[in-house]
Amino acid sequence: MSKLDDAKGKVNTALSRLERMVEDRLRVETERADELSAKLTRLEQEHQELKRVAADVEERLERAMEQIRMLLTDAQR
Repeated sequence: MSKLDDAKGKVNTALSRLERMVEDRLRVETERADELSAKLTRLEQEHQELKRVAADVEERLERAMEQIRMLLTDAQR
């Protein structure tokens, strides 16, 4: 039975090491996923802000072009 006990011990040791490795990997991947989630949230917020800025710039450019058109029309008269 000594060999059987020795084999069981080795299997249990290997399984324990494997479980620790899986737990460590899961912890690392969970941290990475949390970091990526936070980064995605920041990028989405930046995207929304850039959309607002672009809309503002577009509106201001349209007003400026309209004023230029009016000035050119007045100058042609």
